[in-house]
Amino acid sequence: MTAPLHGTPDPDLLYSADEEALRDAVRSLLADRSDPATVLAGLESAVPYDASLWRSLAAEIGTAGLLVPEKLGGQGASAREAAVVLEELGRSVAPVPYLTSAVIAVTALLGCDTGREDVAGPLAALAGGRTVGVLALPLPTAPDGVGDPAVQADEAGSLTGRVTSVADAAAAELLLVWARRADGPALYAVEAAADGVRTEAVTSLDLTRPLAHLTLDGARGRLLATGDRARTAVERALLAGAGLLASEQLGVAEWCLAETVRHTAQRTQFGRPVGSFQALKHRMAALWLDVASARAAARNAADALATGSPDLPVAVAVAQAYCAPVAVRAAEECIQLHGGIGMTWEHPAHLFLKRAKSDQIALGTPGRHRDALAGLVGLGAP
Repeated sequence: MTAPLHGTPDPDLLYSADEEALRDAVRSLLADRSDPATVLAGLESAVPYDASLWRSLAAEIGTAGLLVPEKLGGQGASAREAAVVLEELGRSVAPVPYLTSAVIAVTALLGCDTGREDVAGPLAALAGGRTVGVLALPLPTAPDGVGDPAVQADEAGSLTGRVTSVADAAAAELLLVWARRADGPALYAVEAAADGVRTEAVTSLDLTRPLAHLTLDGARGRLLATGDRARTAVERALLAGAGLLASEQLGVAEWCLAETVRHTAQRTQFGRPVGSFQALKHRMAALWLDVASARAAARNAADALATGSPDLPVAVAVAQAYCAPVAVRAAEECIQLHGGIGMTWEHPAHLFLKRAKSDQIALGTPGRHRDALAGLVGLGAP
């Protein structure tokens, strides 16, 4: 095995007993409350997310506070545990704002001064599942692509601007807004129901993670951080989101592979299961290898986040560059090997393809992460 870039210890890619226990609890809840029929029915209701399922997942099991220290009202766990939750959410394409609220928004707040009540209070609310928060940036924003803010803040903290394609914005009660002031960038907290905030839902490919445009017209914000601290908080939040998104993509791919194997073992032609045909066996074997490699990449990113590895940017870039296309390929194979039934609305395969395609552009495309990886390991243009 090649040594890590900075001489750090080899990552632990195995699941601990506690992580497996957490997986069992989350999987049991999702099997009971987020089966494909329930997810499909929810999509047709135009409700932004399953509030009852979110309460059970976030508050009763306590997953919303996994990344938050106990002294701040959380569980004091790590990205490894959050990755397990996201694997299971990927397996069920559950319509809950876990990635956006419990990972990205929480990480952004942790990057601010948590000794301040106006930071610690919202953080505790997010950790307890009492509030849903989102970082108001377009879903495709990569960790290294934050750029200049689209929102302008005046000296009184009044915010004006428009942000497009914000994931789960329709479900949010707290908006973390990346804005520019006269003295530089800043991060503000804005109540989604405040005067001057307008949320415009848009039709997105993945209806289980809805998008919305945000328009701020003189909305009052609470200043959380400024300058380099604000930028670092936002970039760290996006890096954590991209790293843990790989675990969701892994869950999508695992479900697609398992469902394809199940279907081809039961579907018969010429008196034999179609899964016994050599051409199909080869396709599923190749997909199994892809999924196994994706698991290693996703676990490496989660472990790097949990341990604060100096190789974290490399681990995240590798995970996104690899896991995103694997999830798409697994979903495409799932639909093709199901034949005609795989193309129907009633079969859940399309939910997984849409999630995989949406995740492929979320938080940076695979090509964007490959470019970043080339620079990180010194393979860029001279």
